[in-house]
Amino acid sequence: MKIIPAIDILNGKCVRLTKGDYATQKIYNENPLEVAKEFEDAGIRYLHLVDLDGARANQIVNHRTLYAIASKTNLKIDFGGGLKSTSALEIAFENGASQITAGSSAVKNKGLVLEWILKYGAKKIILGADCLNGKIATNGWLENSDLDIIDFIKSYQENAIQNVICTDISKDGMLEGPALDLYEEILKEVKINLIASGGIASLDDLFALKRLGCKGAIIGKALYEGKINLKEVQKLC
Repeated sequence: MKIIPAIDILNGKCVRLTKGDYATQKIYNENPLEVAKEFEDAGIRYLHLVDLDGARANQIVNHRTLYAIASKTNLKIDFGGGLKSTSALEIAFENGASQITAGSSAVKNKGLVLEWILKYGAKKIILGADCLNGKIATNGWLENSDLDIIDFIKSYQENAIQNVICTDISKDGMLEGPALDLYEEILKEVKINLIASGGIASLDDLFALKRLGCKGAIIGKALYEGKINLKEVQKLC
């Protein structure tokens, strides 16, 4: 199982939100590159980089931060936030993203995302399936929908998607454990590479996700708040 730290960028700074609420932002570092280098020094190979400004603006904003991290580390970066057009995807890939996460666009413009899968290949496109009470949320979690998460994932599995990041928004930033029941249900219904995100607070949580069959785990606040330290992660890596 891949261990994937998260860096969320807001106003050019490394922040964390609680349940996706922009009003709850907490700044952890003024320089996201410093954080990325710390992760790499600890043996981390992967990074989940989210452009919160882009998610809110509906267009990629922090591509320069992406470029700085990609050019000055060897981290394999999946990038999300503000990817609403093919030109935005091209900007992300040109600035060093190894993969992109299609979230809101996958809900609102499925035809476009299917074009991306054909053009770039399924390995380059991750489906972002973020939900609240089992229903998909979009636009930086500012909008809810009536779309069932399992039906949503199935519709993309039929179109060759392989990798899915799923966040239970009610768990995000709460440090109360991940949505194990939700992930178990998804994995029973759909054969995909599931990457869990939200609520992870301990090594026990990581082992529980691995036992379920998750292929990756994204860790955010637990690292920044010291609930999981980088030395522990280094041993796992």
